[in-house]
This record gives sequence, structure tokens and C-alpha cells, in this order.
Amino acid sequence: MTRRLRFVGSTSDKTGCPAVFEDLDTGDFIIQGDEITDPEDRAQMYGRKEGETMVVVPRELLTRFAPKE
Repeated sequence: MTRRLRFVGSTSDKTGCPAVFEDLDTGDFIIQGDEITDPEDRAQMYGRKEGETMVVVPRELLTRFAPKE
């Protein structure tokens, strides 16, 4: 099933990354950002399941656009 996404906001002027989207059916948030690919950085992140990745999300993006409740 295709997600129905609503653009919430971005702190980028031109690239669209990073950005926050909301899934209109579930209320979940989707974060677009630069993928963390450095092996030493990834080794510090535990609990990642197959198909998951980590992205960099600047604090400013979350403070401006993440839900306050």
C-alpha cells in the first residue's frame, strides 16, 4: 500500500533535505536526511533491523516542525 504523505517542513532552501513528512493514515512521521554510511558511526547504532537505516536530522528541523504534543 502506498503511503499518503503530507510535507511538514524543511530547513533546506534548495535540496529538500532534510525534511519531515507525516503519514496521513497512521500519523507516523517520515524523516528525509543524509544517510549515515561511515562503518564506525554505524557500529555504534544497535538494534537496527534489516531494511532500516539511520539518517542525520538537524536539531533545528525537529524544533521547528516536530509535533509539540
